[in-house]
Amino acid sequence: MYWGLRAQNHRGHQSHGFLTYNGEQFFVHKNLDLIPKLKSNSIKEWFGRLPGSIGIGNVRYTTSGKCDETSILEGTQPITASLNGLKLALSFNGNLVNTVQLRKETDQQFSDLPYTCDSDLICRKLLIELEKRKDLASAVGECMRTIDGAFSVTGITGDGDFFAFKDQHGIKPLCAGHSPEEATYAFSSESVSLEINGFIRDFELEPGELVTTSKDGFKRQQIIKNPRKAFCAFEYAYFARPDSRFDGKYVYEIREEFGRNIVREYPEVVKDSDIVLSVPETGDDPAMGVHEESGLKWERASRRHRYVTERAFILLNRDRCSTIDRKINILGPKVDGKRLIVTEDSIVRGDTTRVTIEKMRNSGAKKIYMFVTFPRIIGPCFYGIDMATYGQLIGSKHNPEEIAKIIGADAVCYQSIEGLVRATGQRRDQLCLACITGEYPTPLAQKMADEMKKKFLKGYQEKGRIYETCGTSP
Repeated sequence: MYWGLRAQNHRGHQSHGFLTYNGEQFFVHKNLDLIPKLKSNSIKEWFGRLPGSIGIGNVRYTTSGKCDETSILEGTQPITASLNGLKLALSFNGNLVNTVQLRKETDQQFSDLPYTCDSDLICRKLLIELEKRKDLASAVGECMRTIDGAFSVTGITGDGDFFAFKDQHGIKPLCAGHSPEEATYAFSSESVSLEINGFIRDFELEPGELVTTSKDGFKRQQIIKNPRKAFCAFEYAYFARPDSRFDGKYVYEIREEFGRNIVREYPEVVKDSDIVLSVPETGDDPAMGVHEESGLKWERASRRHRYVTERAFILLNRDRCSTIDRKINILGPKVDGKRLIVTEDSIVRGDTTRVTIEKMRNSGAKKIYMFVTFPRIIGPCFYGIDMATYGQLIGSKHNPEEIAKIIGADAVCYQSIEGLVRATGQRRDQLCLACITGEYPTPLAQKMADEMKKKFLKGYQEKGRIYETCGTSP
């Protein structure tokens, strides 16, 4: 579990948590920041602190609740709760939309417990349904039907049942695998966490599927029949590690194809360019694709400082620009007087891209063409990426020409939606493209987004994440 979380610490930098079960009780360890290095002389202490043969863990990236350190630590997963003798531990990836409704519904039974993050609501809702129905599959099914949002969940019951399930659209990733000797079974957001342990990846959980484990392996149950798949397209462009696999394809291969696509879509820009640079590291694989398709040299003149480990996008606002300034080093003599194609995974707010372009300008770049693999983001995400208002999205207010002026580029060239979909190998109706199309896979998210967009276009100033401030019900 420790090495699995280390392998996907990129998914959350703010805090981390471990929970184990020894057949009688849950044991929890939580802390802020990245998962620490495990020194050999402290291993015995860790085993003493976390006894048991079943465990779940989580790295947190805040998309709900407050963002001060105290609140982040309080909201760190895994979390536990109990109800009339029933106990449950839970860790999840995603974000809930109908939090106002769920809080009202669960507050009656849990009035003495504070709400710190969405995992609290899933855990409480599942406990309530377990008490009613006495059956895990039925309880999970009711959660799938009544919770609006994205949730890939792992959990342990007080009876020691180890399980995992996905929302009915399968928005966030979750795969399953086992050790070669079939002694250990595991779930993970990404396949790299299985591979670092030498495990064999068995399958990606289907939307609306519940999987339980025993000494005999996995038991799969399709709880929601014929669900509409809507896998998060942003995983392909930014969030997932390049060496993870989705549906048999490595993410880096898809990102390379993104680069090839943009070359085909903007041939005139390619003709006016001398070299290719990337914004490391999520821009590296598209840069290879641009190089292969265009024949332009990929000049490795933009380097990432290896031990500045934070991912700028998932940092708090006050830290983002200063981190990117320290994180990326531009090798001035290599870009001086050159016309650059610069590959970037996405432009959300525009602030970190502006800082990078400024560094290139100061190094003497003659022209800078941004090749952006993720199409222009025009709407908020309600499902687990912290871009939850229209006001913070540069693409919701400006077209590509205006964005280029604001960030200091000569042009911003976005990959088309059609190109992105084709490269993933999925059909368009199998992906969540809400932030680039305005079409949301869940009903309440669509309603909230539409209502807030009308207000925003009339000059309304959003007061926080839409799903935390909007009282709309389905």
